[in-house]
Amino acid sequence: MKLALLVVAVLAVASAHLYSEEQYQWLFSKWIAQHGKKYTHDTFFYRYTIFKANLYKIAAHNRKNSTFTMGMNKFGDMTTEEFKATHTGYNRIRRDYARSVNAPHKVSHRKPMADSLDWRAKGAVTPVKDQQQCGSCWAFSAVGCIDGVNQIHTGKLESFSEQQLVDCSRAQGNQGCEGGLMDYAFEYVIQNGGIEHESAYPYTARDGSCHSKGPFSGKISSYQDVASGDEKALMTAVNMNPVSIAIEADQPVFQFYSGGVMDDPSCGTNLDHGVLVVGYATVSGKDAWIVKNSWGANWGDKGYVMLVRNKNQCGLATEPSYAVA
Repeated sequence: MKLALLVVAVLAVASAHLYSEEQYQWLFSKWIAQHGKKYTHDTFFYRYTIFKANLYKIAAHNRKNSTFTMGMNKFGDMTTEEFKATHTGYNRIRRDYARSVNAPHKVSHRKPMADSLDWRAKGAVTPVKDQQQCGSCWAFSAVGCIDGVNQIHTGKLESFSEQQLVDCSRAQGNQGCEGGLMDYAFEYVIQNGGIEHESAYPYTARDGSCHSKGPFSGKISSYQDVASGDEKALMTAVNMNPVSIAIEADQPVFQFYSGGVMDDPSCGTNLDHGVLVVGYATVSGKDAWIVKNSWGANWGDKGYVMLVRNKNQCGLATEPSYAVA
């Protein structure tokens, strides 16, 4: 209890002087109604002080940064630690040798690349989904890649099952809502002979027993790892299909990102979250990757974030990979 009171006091000091207390209370009440939040008497004040501290972080960032904005969202009553524990899930394991063996042997950087590319416009990207409070980002990243590769190969966009990966790919090394790796997900799909449609095996945001019965439409033959740290090789891969990447997403700049090109050193390279590169563009003079997230369409820019290119922003070029039809 003493520790909790100390945290509350620190948060209250950090968020002081941004708005009046009456304004804070009004904003919090509006936010509660908007997101359907319910608190007990014991938790209300604690969540209120976290909300105030997060408002302060957002306002402080927006006063000094011109490349991207932060905004209050559904994660407003969560500390950074709570957010990381419930909305990431990439369990990084050093696999340098395995990745080097599985990387394409020859990647041509001289091949003409499109000046900009967006697989959404080409019909190869399904709508943004929400992993909720389950560390299954790796499954959403892998399935998003398989969705895209399948569409490019067949001409038909289908949405495959993240829940099947959560429930059924433990033998390959994944741990359901406790995290996993996109490569392990690809290995499961290959060994299983495919993956079911999302409609046949819907998402529940919790661990369950495997009840996959088929038919398995989402088939892949293999997967490839992209050379670590090589954004030219990543661009080559993205010109072929959407690519799964891992990033560090446990910082406030990611929790409350709302638009623009993220170019920020506070987003490091301690990989903890799987997402999907669906293209790239130049925005307001900044070269950026277009990245699909799995926190719902009411996060970020309609569920997407743009990460600056050629800086390994958030570690995005460290462990990319993609499925092969």
